[in-house]
Amino acid sequence: MEAGSHSEPRGRTARDRIARLPTWALGLVPLAVIAAALVALLTVGGDTLGERRGPPVEDLAVEQTVLRPNQIELTLRNAGPDPVEVAQVFVNDAYVDYTTGTQQVGRLDAQKLTLDYPWQEGSPLLVTLLTSSGATIEHEVDVAVATPEADGGFYGLMALLGIYVGVIPVALGMLFLPFLGRVRENWIRVFMAATVGLLGFLAVDAYLEGTEIAEESTGAFGGVELLFIGAALAYFALVALDRYLHRRRERAEGAGAGAFQLSLLVAIGIGLHNLGEGLAIGAAYALGELALGAFLVFGFALHNTTEGLAIVAPLANRTRPSLARRAALGLIAGAPAILGAFIGASAYNPEVTALLLGVGIGAIIQVIVQLVPAMRDRAGRALYPASVGGILGGVAVLYVTGLLLSV
Repeated sequence: MEAGSHSEPRGRTARDRIARLPTWALGLVPLAVIAAALVALLTVGGDTLGERRGPPVEDLAVEQTVLRPNQIELTLRNAGPDPVEVAQVFVNDAYVDYTTGTQQVGRLDAQKLTLDYPWQEGSPLLVTLLTSSGATIEHEVDVAVATPEADGGFYGLMALLGIYVGVIPVALGMLFLPFLGRVRENWIRVFMAATVGLLGFLAVDAYLEGTEIAEESTGAFGGVELLFIGAALAYFALVALDRYLHRRRERAEGAGAGAFQLSLLVAIGIGLHNLGEGLAIGAAYALGELALGAFLVFGFALHNTTEGLAIVAPLANRTRPSLARRAALGLIAGAPAILGAFIGASAYNPEVTALLLGVGIGAIIQVIVQLVPAMRDRAGRALYPASVGGILGGVAVLYVTGLLLSV
């Protein structure tokens, strides 16, 4: 009986001690145990599993190609588990000399190879890399074009292109604001539905473009899943921004604050989409796949003019914001095309592009969620003949103007 009477108080004392520990300490203990177990697995666990049989797993991919006179510079990325060493390089079945800073490429590491090869403008190139284990990796360049030098004139051209296809078209589309202020309320709901159609088309277009770019990536840091990661980040970031603006609006005085908030969210969503569009334009120009003709620029301008209409639609029949605020909305929506062109032309990376396109998709989806209540009729319906017609009209406008583009 005495032994039992002594064991109970000890048990209660141990439980009391655990109960008195702070919450952070209770969470720290399992984290420390998990860390110790993982360290032991890394240091000791490998010895207990024996050596892996079979040849090394080599997954080396070309991440970027830069063409200079008599030179081809390749940036390689190792997406496999084992180190890879390039032993020989062939271009169009001819052995070429090359220089590199490192002999082996570790997992997820990058390596630059500079090939000495007198390539010809407009000719196709087939680069074959032979690894030390005898494996071959092939990389094709459909049309050899010199990579533009990133000097002042180059960045000036990219800035001008971003202004032409981003800032100016959005500003022109915003000129519809006086017209929208005169139409009846039921027509405003139709225009809001058209805005939903415009944004939905942009989201689908960005998804299709993003999946295509992601499939061309090395896969070292992910592929199509980067689209969904970017979309989730943007969606929840805009949800947080919307709640912050909502709290400010409740404290603000004067009519029109809520309408401006909605227009601001639309401008942000379109701006993030134009960032991805600028990336694609800049990269296509740097790779020689885009000729900056007047017709193409006209097509982009006409295509993006409808984005300005989408921004001012929530402001119809409301107190109009100041000219400075409207100019800010236009810059938020259009100026990211300039930044995107800079990044795409000078430091293009498929993984980053896929992530940023996903950011644009998530932003657009969140904006659509915000716009749906504004297109409801008096019966509370979001889908009725007029709204469905507006959505389809918005899709049709972007589809038809998109036929003028050939990127």
